[in-house]
Amino acid sequence: MVSEGAMMCLSLAYVADKVPEGRRAAAFGVFSGVCTAGFVGGTIAARFLSVSSTFQVATLASVAAAVYLRAFVQETDRGASLLRDEEASRLLFPTSSSPEEASPRLPHLRKAPSLSEMATLLTSSSTFTRAAVVTFFHSLGETGLQTALLYFLKAQFHYTKNQYANLLLIIGITGSFSQLTMMPFLAPKLGEQKLLVVALTGSCVHGFLYSIAWSFWVPYLAASCVILSILVGPCIRSIVSKKVGPSEQGMVQGCITGISSTASVISPLVFTPLTAWFLSETTPFNFKGFSLACAGFATLVALIMSINMRPAEVQPDTR
Repeated sequence: MVSEGAMMCLSLAYVADKVPEGRRAAAFGVFSGVCTAGFVGGTIAARFLSVSSTFQVATLASVAAAVYLRAFVQETDRGASLLRDEEASRLLFPTSSSPEEASPRLPHLRKAPSLSEMATLLTSSSTFTRAAVVTFFHSLGETGLQTALLYFLKAQFHYTKNQYANLLLIIGITGSFSQLTMMPFLAPKLGEQKLLVVALTGSCVHGFLYSIAWSFWVPYLAASCVILSILVGPCIRSIVSKKVGPSEQGMVQGCITGISSTASVISPLVFTPLTAWFLSETTPFNFKGFSLACAGFATLVALIMSINMRPAEVQPDTR
């Protein structure tokens, strides 16, 4: 798990070093879509492999990825070429934006050895602070939804493990399609902030629709909302990526991942007993999907925070 988290942060930082700001949101979406497609492929393969073969195939895939990385992926120049291109573009095509409209960057970050310095990082930019809050509550709600959903579906509609696996496959395929096709199309049109609001709205509908499911087919309908909710992560990562220089991309992406992981640790501690309580006979009122609704409310907090982002804080992609 340590290496998995580091791989994600370093990969996102690599993309940020290679892709100009104007196309970074779409690039993050495509990268996330490829990751989701890998999840779908692995899930499908696991259904046809034995337990021992599954681990062997996973090991071979990891070795192949490491060999490919060593042989074909070149080290970046930490965004130096992108900075030169941007400076040349400003000289050739000067913009008329005011200082208030310009997106202020964070100071250069060399290291974050202490929690106090990390807290300073989080509060050094209002955009970064809001992005951190949005990340926390969205991850809290999404992890809570994943924690409670299986128990709810089994108690309410007697779902089998195969039905639940099919639901996960639908979510994975839909999410991969959305990130690979919709993100590159919508990000330049709407900008990250507006697209983030749309994605969080879909995430709220996703959770609330699960909580009030009245028939066995409703969860499949709710799963279709993933086509929007899956775009939350790439939008947030693109927003914070534009707030720092090339040498701080890995640290900032790691910070966002750490916030998300913290919420993912807290969420089961809250939603597991809450789900068990409302699925038991001692529940204070008859609402088996109450824990799912609470997950939806956590996502709603993230939505409110994203709406309150000032337009000047996040600039739309114009290149």
